[in-house]
Amino acid sequence: MDMNNEQNIVIIGMPGSGKTTFGRRLAQCLDREFVDVDGYIEEMEGRTIAELFAVSEDCFRQAEIRASEKLAARKGIVVATGGGVVKRSENIDLLKQSGILIFLDRSPDDIVTDVDVSKRPLLAAGPQKVYELYRERIALYHHAGDYRIINKGAVEDVLQALTLLAQKILQR
Repeated sequence: MDMNNEQNIVIIGMPGSGKTTFGRRLAQCLDREFVDVDGYIEEMEGRTIAELFAVSEDCFRQAEIRASEKLAARKGIVVATGGGVVKRSENIDLLKQSGILIFLDRSPDDIVTDVDVSKRPLLAAGPQKVYELYRERIALYHHAGDYRIINKGAVEDVLQALTLLAQKILQR
């Protein structure tokens, strides 16, 4: 299967939806470089996500826009965004310049059950924060995503669905 398409595959979704896990595995399947936006921001800014948030959420969101700008200039990568990337339309506009956005949709119930929310800056307030963020952002994810994959069931099944979708997109 020849995939010369230089489009980026960009995965969006809630914190704990599996963006990084599936993004990394998808990149391996497609033989592409993987970029986790949060790690990229930390490298670019020389500060941790927690340190940026400690200044203010806006400080972090501005760094996120700068990262989106740099990543939009790249080609042929798989990107896992932060969960709040959809909060700023500039991010979506930038990421769509060179990429197709796939919304990895995972129910808040599954996130609360499976994810250690204490390790997530925006989720540290507790499980109710997951439901609150989901309600706030679900329409934004649907609007921003070019495609949607539901993260429910076996990891291998979700990965296969994601890989098949990405291959189909890249063959165009």
